[in-house]
Amino acid sequence: MMGDKTSVLFLCTGNSCRSQMAEGFCRHLNGTTIEAYSAGIEKHGLNPLAVTVMAESGVDISGYQSKTIDDLDASAFDFVITVCGHADKTCPMFPAKIKKLHHGFDDPPKLAKDAANEEQALVHYRRVRDEIRSFILTLPKALG
Repeated sequence: MMGDKTSVLFLCTGNSCRSQMAEGFCRHLNGTTIEAYSAGIEKHGLNPLAVTVMAESGVDISGYQSKTIDDLDASAFDFVITVCGHADKTCPMFPAKIKKLHHGFDDPPKLAKDAANEEQALVHYRRVRDEIRSFILTLPKALG
């Protein structure tokens, strides 16, 4: 634990969308009990549509940076939560004391790739954002 808070790393493929949303919601909703971070297996850059839909929910992630697990001290976490199947399958090994959980979410950019315009694309981002928010609301109890 980092101080008195439980430390959680949200991990996805590119740390551009889902893990960033999870970190943002966790900091916003559970900031007094959980120290949240996010990273990816790779760096894909912060997705601007993720920033847009999070701002709609009152959470500003515009200053977040896309990073990989190598950019963080992996041994410092109590929990690693993978938020996509690829990250779950390719998750690096962590020290045994770190509990690894998986809660997968659809990939908004993949869902929105055939959208005719930004508004149609945002529908997918909003759905996944809302699913992530619902999951984050189960924390810290779900970490038990």
